[in-house]
Amino acid sequence: MSRIRGSGNKGTELRLISIFRAYRITGWRRDYKLSGKPDFVFPKHRLAVFVDGCYWHGCPKHYTRPKFNRAFWDAKISRNRRRDREVNRLLKAKGWRVLRIWEHALTRKNEKRTVARIRCALS
Repeated sequence: MSRIRGSGNKGTELRLISIFRAYRITGWRRDYKLSGKPDFVFPKHRLAVFVDGCYWHGCPKHYTRPKFNRAFWDAKISRNRRRDREVNRLLKAKGWRVLRIWEHALTRKNEKRTVARIRCALS
């Protein structure tokens, strides 16, 4: 677990890039210098997009508490959620809109709903 880094989560980011390309969603940037380090930014629309992993951010549908060292993991997930809320507040105070997408929303089954959310946020 200690070797898993908080950035460069290729699987989810590459999946969202493929969705952007398939549905011709343009104007996004990666590695944009912005507080909270969003995964994707649409500077023209002032929209920051975060792709939250179901495990690391405590997805209500898919998160399962580990059986061992529960106190540590409960505190860890709680801190991650708190940080997410703080980043949202900070970006909104700076005039940005924030869109958080769960990892499970990138599956083919949920793809169209995710695209609709992104397009709605961009309009």
